[in-house]
Amino acid sequence: MAKKQSKRFLAALSKVEERPYQPLEALALLKETATAKFVEAAEAHIRLGIDPKYADQQLRTTVVLPQGTGQTVRVAVIARGEKVAEASEAGADIVGSEELIEDISKGMMDFDVVIATPDVMPQVAKLGRLLGPRGLMPSPKGGTVTFDLEKAVNDFKGGKIEFRADRTGIVHVMFGKANFEPQDLLINLKALQETIDRNRPSGAKGKYWQSIYLSASMGPAIELDVSALRDLKLEDAA
Repeated sequence: MAKKQSKRFLAALSKVEERPYQPLEALALLKETATAKFVEAAEAHIRLGIDPKYADQQLRTTVVLPQGTGQTVRVAVIARGEKVAEASEAGADIVGSEELIEDISKGMMDFDVVIATPDVMPQVAKLGRLLGPRGLMPSPKGGTVTFDLEKAVNDFKGGKIEFRADRTGIVHVMFGKANFEPQDLLINLKALQETIDRNRPSGAKGKYWQSIYLSASMGPAIELDVSALRDLKLEDAA
């Protein structure tokens, strides 16, 4: 049985036409359809021409959103020795070694990003079943396995996010908040698009970008003109 949509959602949906929108036009509409009682996230849902079941068609990387994420990012660091103090000084919210691994294994999840130094990864590996499904497992590709803790902590607190294509080849990623100005959302979205293009998997054949839809987290989907976004120069977005 189909879920009944709320009057709020249907009112927002009535503003969306079934056509591809130009980037700024779509972002202005995203803001207009963000009518929940809290500040909604701005989300992009991008279907790519890849099949992630093949190793050479997987996409997992990071992007630094120039205008930030609009949210406070809680960073946990798993390290040992002098690196524990370095992580604390860098501004990590939670820092520890084996005791932190134990806390996480018992269900403590008070963080948005987990960073680990390479020397503790054999111990962190046992958290894979807990952190993996949540997209929180540290990885070198994601920039979350490193000895440069100061840079990693600052990057993630300053607007760096990790994303990946799901098993159907779709990237779901937040690129700001609905209370951002459309121009700031566009700068972040352009950075995301360029990162996806720059990290095109070697096995991707044919048409890479299939479609892109934008939405507020509680709002309707808005189709974006893929070519218009990719053709846009960053200096034009700024």
